[in-house]
Amino acid sequence: MSRSNLSNALVNPDRLWISLMEMAKIGPGIAGGNNRQALTDEDAQGRRLFAKWCVEAGMSVAVDDMGNMFAQRDGSDGEALPLYIGSHLDTQPTGGKYDGVLGVLAGLEVVRTLNDLRVRTRRPVVIANWTNEEGARFAPAMLGSGVFAGAIDKSAAHSKLDGEGRCFAGELARTGWRGDEFCGSRQMHAYLELHIEQGPMLEARQVDVGVVTHCQGLRWIEFTLIGREAHTGSTPMNLRVNAGLAFARIAQAVEIIAAETQPNSVGGIGQVNFHPNSRNVLPGQVVFTVDIRTVDASKLDYMEERVLAAAEETCRKLGVSHSYEIIGRTAAVTFSENLADLVRRCSDNLHYSHIDIVSGAGHDACWISQIAPTALIFCPCKGGISHNEAEDISMNWAMNGANVLLHSVLELAEVA
Repeated sequence: MSRSNLSNALVNPDRLWISLMEMAKIGPGIAGGNNRQALTDEDAQGRRLFAKWCVEAGMSVAVDDMGNMFAQRDGSDGEALPLYIGSHLDTQPTGGKYDGVLGVLAGLEVVRTLNDLRVRTRRPVVIANWTNEEGARFAPAMLGSGVFAGAIDKSAAHSKLDGEGRCFAGELARTGWRGDEFCGSRQMHAYLELHIEQGPMLEARQVDVGVVTHCQGLRWIEFTLIGREAHTGSTPMNLRVNAGLAFARIAQAVEIIAAETQPNSVGGIGQVNFHPNSRNVLPGQVVFTVDIRTVDASKLDYMEERVLAAAEETCRKLGVSHSYEIIGRTAAVTFSENLADLVRRCSDNLHYSHIDIVSGAGHDACWISQIAPTALIFCPCKGGISHNEAEDISMNWAMNGANVLLHSVLELAEVA
C-alpha cells in the first residue's frame, strides 16, 4: 500500500484505551492511579503484560542489561536503521495511569494499526520501554535511557540503592528483567515519544497537540542538615539547633529564587525526611532534595549558586551543619527541528491544532536526543495534573496524539 493511500489512516481509539485501562489494573494506587515503581513486582507484572501484547502483535522482544525492553516489528530492509518509539511503564508512588504509559502503549497501537492495514515499512519499528524513568525508587530519573545514551555510567547505575537499601542490579535480577544485551549497543534512525503534557497549557488553550521544541535542564540537590535533637516543649528557643527550621528557610529561599529568575524557571522541594520524625522532638537530621529547572544553562547555574549560598548562610546563622550532593543533572535539550516540522505537518494533515511548547519535565527523549534525531509530542492532560493519582486525559486526546505518532511513523519508517 502506498503512502498516499494512507492519508486517512487512523488508530483504533477503543483498543488503545482498553490497553491503557488493562495496564492500570496492575499496581493500583489508593485513589484511582497507580503505584508501579521501577523493578518492583508490579513493574515486572506490567512488563510481562506488555511483552505478551507485543508477541501477539508479531513482534520480537529483547531486553538489555539495564532492563530496557525493545519490541521490534521487522522491516523489509534488514540493513536499515530502525525507527524507535518509546517511553516508560514505571510510575510514581502515587502516580497516574498515563504518564509514560501512553507513549509505550500508543507505540503498540501504531504497530497494531500497521498490522490491521497490512502495511510493511522499509525500516524496522521498535517500541522501547525505558527502565526507571521516574527516579522515584532509584535516583536519578531516566536511568535506563541515560545509560543507553552514554550519559550515566552503567556500573554506577547498577549500584544505586533505593530507600530500603536494595540495589538496582539486585532488583533487576530478582524480578527477572536483567537481559543479556549490552545497553547502548543499538543504533537508531530516529526516536519518537508521545507523552501527556503534565502541565495546563494545551487544555487551557484548547489545543490538540504540543510540539515540544525544548526541554528544561534540571538540578537535583540533596541536602543533609544536622542539628540537635531536643524536646519541643522544654528546650528554650535560644538554645535550639533546629534542623527543621533551617529546612523551612531554605525551602522559602528556593521559592524566592525561582520567582526572581523568570521566565521559564521553576524550583521546589518534593521529598523531605525528618529524623527521628516524632511530634515532640526537634529533628536532629533533615534530608531533602531541591529540584530546580530552566531552559537556560547559565540561568540554571545561577539558580544553583544562589540555592547553595542560601543554604550556607541559613545553616551558619542557625548553627546547623550541612552537606549536599548533586544527585541529578541534565542539560537543557533542543529537539530536532526537522522532526518538529514533521509533527506539525502531520498535525495539520489530520486537522489537529498545535502549538510549540517547552517541557518542564524530564523525559527519556532528552537523553536519546543526544544520540539520534528526536521528537517529543504532547497531548493535553486535565488541569495539568500529573505525578498524582488524579491525573487524567480523554480518549480523544490519546487518540489524537497516537494518530500524529502513526503518521510520523509512516513517513519516517518509509512504507515499503
